[in-house]
Amino acid sequence: MVSIIKFRKRKNTYFYLTHHNKSKTRRRYLGKHIPANIEQLKQEFLLEFYRQDWLPLLEKIQQNFIHYQTKKPRSVIEEEVMDFSVTFTYHTNKIEGSTLTRMDTERLLRDGITPTMKPKSDMIEAEQAQQVFFEMLKHEKPISLDTILYWHVKMFNQTKLAIAGEIRDYDDITVRNSKAKFPPGDNVFELLVELFKWYRKSTAKTNPVELAAIVHHRLVSIHPFGDGNGRISRLLMNCILDEYRYPMLNIEYAQKYAYYKALERANLDNNEAHFVKWFVSYYIKQNKRYI
Repeated sequence: MVSIIKFRKRKNTYFYLTHHNKSKTRRRYLGKHIPANIEQLKQEFLLEFYRQDWLPLLEKIQQNFIHYQTKKPRSVIEEEVMDFSVTFTYHTNKIEGSTLTRMDTERLLRDGITPTMKPKSDMIEAEQAQQVFFEMLKHEKPISLDTILYWHVKMFNQTKLAIAGEIRDYDDITVRNSKAKFPPGDNVFELLVELFKWYRKSTAKTNPVELAAIVHHRLVSIHPFGDGNGRISRLLMNCILDEYRYPMLNIEYAQKYAYYKALERANLDNNEAHFVKWFVSYYIKQNKRYI
């Protein structure tokens, strides 16, 4: 947690930001008064604190990932991508309540074998999610609002036709077991435009893993769709990672509550650094083989 501390020297008062963990403490001088944008400064300070540890590891992950990919036959890479598509589809849909097991998903997406006694909508959404995933890998244009609208239509145009590709314009949003707060419907379109404008400006100065985390969090916090916000956000994060030649990430169903807790805390505190910290730590843990 970032704290504000003050020191008195003679008749003057000086303010500092401070944060510490088990191994280090860092301070930043604020001035003789607390700035009006103190919450933004706290976020930036917290991220800078952890970047000292993150960035060398993230750069090493990328370098080794690219190195190993160049040594593999194309057929091996294609099989790895297929396996990831199945695993990612299973977990991203399971987080949202799909009844399909890992084996159901494997047999459906690899062999075309339809599971018995499972909702048809779960099977369709698994097939569509994998199809959209492969289309995402082939995208050439920069990601934009049109990109996610297209993905949403493709993903839900057979199961949730009334909301497929439709931007939310209503206010009352309910997310089960969450206290997160979302913007009113009248603001959603403008916030989406701002998000992708920010993204285009930030690609050159923000590490792609952090960028994927921030975009993921901001899109979920806008909550632009009646359903599918998490699935589109996780697809978008992998689009960013893949574009910048980082390993893609599968957020496992077993991590659902830690993942939701990080999103909720960032939302309620209006401090996305909480989610970025969780995301990057999880990403590094999942990619230890490249370090």
